[in-house]
Amino acid sequence: MMISTLVQAFDHQHQSFTEVLSKVVKLSPDKKQTRVDYGQLHKKPEQLNHYLAQLSSVKQSEYQQWSSDEQLSFLINAYNGFTLQLIVHNYAKFQTGKAKSIKDLGSFFSNPWKQSFFTLLGEKRNLDDIEHQMIRQWFARPRIHAALVCAAVSCPPLRPEAFVADKLNQQLNSQMLQFLSDDQRNTIKISENTVYLSSIFKWYREDFEKGQQGFNRLEDLIKEYQAELANYPQQLTWLQKQDYSIRFLDYDWRLNDISTF
Repeated sequence: MMISTLVQAFDHQHQSFTEVLSKVVKLSPDKKQTRVDYGQLHKKPEQLNHYLAQLSSVKQSEYQQWSSDEQLSFLINAYNGFTLQLIVHNYAKFQTGKAKSIKDLGSFFSNPWKQSFFTLLGEKRNLDDIEHQMIRQWFARPRIHAALVCAAVSCPPLRPEAFVADKLNQQLNSQMLQFLSDDQRNTIKISENTVYLSSIFKWYREDFEKGQQGFNRLEDLIKEYQAELANYPQQLTWLQKQDYSIRFLDYDWRLNDISTF
């Protein structure tokens, strides 16, 4: 007698991760930033750990059968989820003051993004693998830089829901809209004839200069999101002249915990 085994299909809605995020991600009063209640996540990490174990169980052969948007959603959620897990695993260091930033979780020989502490697509991986060797290599989607969140105050807001294939373009655009509208992260100073952008756009400038999704230079990004960058009509009119300088703001690496609101 043959016994059939039912294999549960992977949940491309990432519902379990959305449930985690909806509980611990808190929106600022101006709705432009978010913070994470790591204390709550530290007390109850089981659902996050279970979700990440599901990601780790996906085989390369299964992943290759998915659509491009399913693959990218999977990788963005993996990056953000394993970043949360890294903080939770080291939360005692933040509680005792031994760490104030994710950067403090590295060692003399390795920064935290190069620590291989999880398995993904059949191999031991680190966070840099996901961002630089997978997402940036496999997908021509520069807006992902507003979606990957490395647990720092100056990072883009962590979305209180998982990224999903059937809404991915809208979610990535929404992330960039929210990030560029936050004048603590990106701002205009007419008196200096300068647009000040997050250092993210300095570190990943080349991704906005490859013609991907219509971006050939940072000015193209600014033009597309000028209504979000401008706080009032005078700034919008000034932006449209496009004869400004671009400079980059210092990055606040403090943990994006709710205590920093």
